[in-house]
This record gives sequence, structure tokens and C-alpha cells, in this order.
Amino acid sequence: MTKGEEKGEELVVLMTHGPEDERASVGFTIANGGITSGLKVSVFLTASAVDIVRRGALETVQMHPLEPLKMLVRDFVDRGGVLWACTPCVKARGYTEDDLIDDVTISGASVMHARIREGAATLSF
Repeated sequence: MTKGEEKGEELVVLMTHGPEDERASVGFTIANGGITSGLKVSVFLTASAVDIVRRGALETVQMHPLEPLKMLVRDFVDRGGVLWACTPCVKARGYTEDDLIDDVTISGASVMHARIREGAATLSF
């Protein structure tokens, strides 16, 4: 843990479902709620969830009664949330960094594992 962080102050959300699945919107709603409650929150996108951060993918996605997914993701990033996209999942789709929105880091699972080892709580969607 870094100086000043206590166990239980960090949350890692693992997402596996793409933008048209309501679990993507629910996951980002909960991730934003974690930030509101004072947690340091990271989201690791794997499988079809990497499509959430593909440029243009969120223009029309909204699962009522939740906010549009584009707004949920933007709010998450603007409030300090960390976005990771699984390297093999990105490559499997033929994406490069240029295909993804700003503020997302292509990374292997080791970044997520490091946070968990330091005591982060986890949720999966």
C-alpha cells in the first residue's frame, strides 16, 4: 500500500461484458459510486468489455434508467478513475491504442493483481 492508503480504500472492478450489455452500465455506475464514497477505483476491461473504450462505441448506448454509458465512463475518468484494457483482448480485436478513447491504458492483468495484492476489494461484471 502506498503511504496514506489503508486496506479497504481501493476497489478494482473487472468487466467482461460489452457496451450493449446492461452489466457494463451497472458496473460503471457502481464504480462511480465507489469514487463518490471515497474509494480509489480502477476498472479492468477484458473480453468484449474492451469494446466499451473503442472510439465511437458509446455514442448511442443507454440502459434506462441509468445514465448514458458514455457519460458514466467520462464521469469515471474525470473523477480520477483508472481504466485498463486487457492487452490480449485488445489485440484479438485488431485494435491499437489509436482505436481507443483517451485515458485508457492497454495492460496485462498484472496491474490489477498488484492492486489486489495491496488489499483492493474486487467486483466483477
